[in-house]
Amino acid sequence: MSAAPEAKYTEETVLWIKHHTPKLITFAITRPESYRFSAGQFSRLGLREGNGFIWRAYSVMSAEYADTLEYFAVLVENGPMSARLAALQSGDTVLLDKNATGFLLPGRFPDGKDLVMLCTGSGIAPFLSILEQPEIWQRFDSLVLAHSVSYADELIFTRRIAALQTHPLVGGYFGKLTFLPVLTRERTAGALNQRLPELLASGALAAAAGRPFTPQNTRFMICGNPAMVKDTFQTLFDMGFSMHRNRIPGQIMMENGF
Repeated sequence: MSAAPEAKYTEETVLWIKHHTPKLITFAITRPESYRFSAGQFSRLGLREGNGFIWRAYSVMSAEYADTLEYFAVLVENGPMSARLAALQSGDTVLLDKNATGFLLPGRFPDGKDLVMLCTGSGIAPFLSILEQPEIWQRFDSLVLAHSVSYADELIFTRRIAALQTHPLVGGYFGKLTFLPVLTRERTAGALNQRLPELLASGALAAAAGRPFTPQNTRFMICGNPAMVKDTFQTLFDMGFSMHRNRIPGQIMMENGF
C-alpha cells in the first residue's frame, strides 16, 4: 500500500505493549488532541519499511474519551506487519492516519431493545470500545457479547469485561450485560463449544443469553474473520433478519475484523 501523504498522518509513541500469547498482543500509543473517532471505528496504523511504509487497519479498543489509543492484534505467521508488531517496544514510533473510519456504529440502528455483539479473534476490539460508552447501556435493555476463539488461553479480555462492573461511567448498568465465551477447538467449563452460526441456528446462543432473538427487538453487530461474518450473516438471514442500510432499516451490521 502506498504511503499516506505526510499531512494525513502523525507520528505517535508506543506507550506499552503486552504479549498475551505468542500470537496475541495489545498495545497503546499516544493520542493527539485532535484525534477523533466513534466507538466501533478503526484506525490506520503505519510503520516505516525501507523507503516506504506498511499500513494496516486496527479497530480502536479504548473509549472515545480515553487519553490514549489501545489496539488488539492477532499476529499472522509470515505477515510483514505482524513481524514488525511482534518486535515493537515501548518508545517506538507508529504512524497514525489522522482520520478514523468505519460504520460498525450501534447508533445507526434507529430502534431495537437488545444488542447482540458477535465476534471472533480481534473482532472483539470495537465492542470493548463500545461497552465503555454510557449511551449504549442507556439505549438498550440488554447487551450480549459473544467472543469466539479456538482455545481458552485466547480469552484474554475476561477480566477487562468483568471490571466494567466498577467502571465509573457504566458500572451501574452492568447487570444488562451477558458475556458468552465460545471455544471451537477445546472444551472448558462456562464456555459454549460450537461456531457462532451453529449456535445461532440451534437456538443455543439465545438460550445462553436468556432471551429470544427476534427481528422486532434484537439487533446484531458482527465483527471477525470473513468466513464467520459471511456464515453468521447467512444464518441470521435464514432466521428472518436483514442487513441494516441507511435507507432501509434492518437488524444486522457487520464488518470483517482487522
